[in-house]
Amino acid sequence: MTIKQKFRESLLLPFWLIAILWAIQLFQSLTGMDFGTYGVFPRESFGLRGILFSPLIHSGWPHLLSNTPPLFMLSAIVLFFYRRIAIQSFVMIYLLTGVAVWLFARDNAFHIGASGVVYGLVAFVFWNGIFRRNLKSIVLALIVVFYYGSMFMGILPNGEANISWESHLLGGLAGIFTSFWFKN
Repeated sequence: MTIKQKFRESLLLPFWLIAILWAIQLFQSLTGMDFGTYGVFPRESFGLRGILFSPLIHSGWPHLLSNTPPLFMLSAIVLFFYRRIAIQSFVMIYLLTGVAVWLFARDNAFHIGASGVVYGLVAFVFWNGIFRRNLKSIVLALIVVFYYGSMFMGILPNGEANISWESHLLGGLAGIFTSFWFKN
């Protein structure tokens, strides 16, 4: 497979993932429906469904627009550079983030959006550079830190009730765990 083919293939899955997110948001906008209740609601049995659905649901177009570029880019990076473990890593980050939010996030709120997965992907790429200690992984980690390093502040409580800093923090921890799990 040529680099060009590998590059194209690495863009395909992220494209379809983003298309699904946009289709869901478009449906919500056109129908007036709000799928927010399908998010993670911590420590309640009905909130378990959010483990699967919360990254697919956004509170509106601005929320989705803020998650689209990093989700697309980071998914493509993982697929291109970590092809052998990309799908397993993505699924692990996706599910671990949801489970951790269900277990540990503040209650009395639905947690929605793909940002937990985004933070997980950033952490995954960064910590792969540390755990693998090869030049390619280290350079990739530095590039990701350069572009997404400002996201660090998002893992801290910020007083905004409508932002799930817990999803950010727990997604990041899921990314660290996943990179350690697949370090070899």
